[in-house]
Amino acid sequence: MADELKRRLVHASGSGLVAFYLLARFLDLPLTWPRFRLLMAVLAAGALVLEFFRLYVGLDWRVYDVLTRDYERNNPAGYALYLISMAAVVLVFDPEIALPAMLMLAIGDPVSGAVSADRLERVKPPKVLLAMFSVCTLLAVPFLPTTAALAAAAGATVADGVTLRIATYVVDDNLTIPPYAAIAAWLALAA
Repeated sequence: MADELKRRLVHASGSGLVAFYLLARFLDLPLTWPRFRLLMAVLAAGALVLEFFRLYVGLDWRVYDVLTRDYERNNPAGYALYLISMAAVVLVFDPEIALPAMLMLAIGDPVSGAVSADRLERVKPPKVLLAMFSVCTLLAVPFLPTTAALAAAAGATVADGVTLRIATYVVDDNLTIPPYAAIAAWLALAA
């Protein structure tokens, strides 16, 4: 239970990246969107390098024992998928779409996890879906018009609430929440 709480806190700490960008903009610091994109690309690349060393060279830091789950021991860990998906939406979308998509992963996913029974289900129970959708809507409204915020929240809820399998591999929602949310918001704005 303590390790699960630590994982959720680390998850939520990703909201600090969004806060860092917004604070820099507010204080008129030189962290432009292109520079933030570069920062996110560097963080994702760093995670990939660490995962290469963990999976193929045998890097065995204590933090991996605490912050990775059993099924991640021989697969890419959630933190790497988390940074890759966040970097992807930052590289592809503008801030008003990418930032709430990042927050939906950083905040919405741990809230959903706290409400769920923590077992793999094809579709999560309605109370979990409602919690995820509600939190994600609240996170998106400051950035997006209402219809786009609702669409983004729906995308994040589907990514979190419906288990995606490719053959026997279960796709981690750390990889899908930001892109689903960002694409749904983009489509709503384009409509």
